[in-house]
Amino acid sequence: MPVPDRKSPESLQDRLDQVTALLRQHEEAGRLEEGARERAGNLGDQVSSRVELQDKLEELHPADVAYILESLPLEERLKVWQLVGTEQDGEILLEVSDAVRETLLADMDNHEIIAAATTLDADELADLAPDLPRDVVRELMDTLDAQQRERLKSALSFDDDQVGALMDFDMVTIRDDVTLEVVSRYLRRFETLPDHTDKLFVVDLQGVLKGVLSVNKLLVTSDDQLVADVMAIDPVIFDPRDDAGEAVQAFERYNLVSAPVVDSKGKLQGRLTIEQMLDYIREEAETEALNAAGLVEEEDIFASVWKSVRNRWAWLAVNLCTALIASRVIGLFENSIEQLVALAALMPIVAGVGGNSGNQTITLIVRGIATGQVQMAHGERLLRKEAGVALINGLVWGAALGVITWFLYYNAPLSIVLMSAMVLNMMLAAFMGVAIPLLRVRMGGDPALGSSVLITAITDSGGFFIFLGLATVFLL
Repeated sequence: MPVPDRKSPESLQDRLDQVTALLRQHEEAGRLEEGARERAGNLGDQVSSRVELQDKLEELHPADVAYILESLPLEERLKVWQLVGTEQDGEILLEVSDAVRETLLADMDNHEIIAAATTLDADELADLAPDLPRDVVRELMDTLDAQQRERLKSALSFDDDQVGALMDFDMVTIRDDVTLEVVSRYLRRFETLPDHTDKLFVVDLQGVLKGVLSVNKLLVTSDDQLVADVMAIDPVIFDPRDDAGEAVQAFERYNLVSAPVVDSKGKLQGRLTIEQMLDYIREEAETEALNAAGLVEEEDIFASVWKSVRNRWAWLAVNLCTALIASRVIGLFENSIEQLVALAALMPIVAGVGGNSGNQTITLIVRGIATGQVQMAHGERLLRKEAGVALINGLVWGAALGVITWFLYYNAPLSIVLMSAMVLNMMLAAFMGVAIPLLRVRMGGDPALGSSVLITAITDSGGFFIFLGLATVFLL
């Protein structure tokens, strides 16, 4: 029997390179030269390259097209976007980042947006709706049937970090008083099952959830068994108002692929799937990384200069203020630095190591808050633990730096002062690394937002003050 040829899958970079090359051909063919023959020939080349590029885009998954659009400068991005088939527009708009979606929607008129949106389900529309013009949302509402309209309103009524905003409505429900044979025949009526269908939801006539029937159980159990006899009556369930982060943890803890969402009366509202959980994790991770760097929102890498400036200026202003404070701390000890020049060479080490230690602590605390492991009540215990870690690290690395300093300057008191400053600044970094995110949580803020900027500012100013202060007292 012949072995079929195996073709390695193309990487995203390969696909991007192919689309970029086709786009270059299309643009080159569009630059018509003088002369009727040349112009006619180039026009044919342009049409050919356009068709080839459109065919390539149609072959790609919407997620791959989204990656390509995000990787192109604005002008080229819009050219490719205009060549994408209308039936793909809605899925691609869901896949691209918020910042890139804004540029694509700005290039579409209302009719194009509505045409793209009508290909989506209610839960998908709920993800897209906040970015659409209000008049477009109203028109979309009019195009939906009563059930879809109610589902969309329901999804839009929840906050982004609640289960209700993430759930989808594409699921299979069955009754408990039928046999598995009847269920199997019912499933064969579908062309395809909803993605991630690992269980069927058993409901009564009022839509109240009574249990779940796993597809695995359906396949291996005798056909004459009733659903009621083999279904699980105690599945993991979620309320639409539950925190999405807690749902993610439950999916991980119980190895879930899908789970029902029910209201306070037990009525089935929708379901969560592993796909939605992964999307939520990715978005939260990206937001946390941006916030830690002091970026207010996700930024299109090819955004205009002024958009990028607006996104970055706030925490840069904070950073400037903290840098000025650090410089004034150094200014207080100008005379000390003039008398012992070695201080100027050594003080960045104290500040740098303290900042690194503080960032380690704050990263662990923010992660613990995100996973639900760290609560406000844990503050005192965490402070003691991190202070112990900082004390040991400060003594070990402070002593090592003290020895190096002695070999450089042959000044034992300077070595002792440097080691002491290292210990004290790392203790300060540990305290602030725990306190900053917990205080932000208590005030209702995001513990990751600007945390790196704040801890660096505190350890810089504190490190300079501690080291130069000790040096002034004991060395001069």
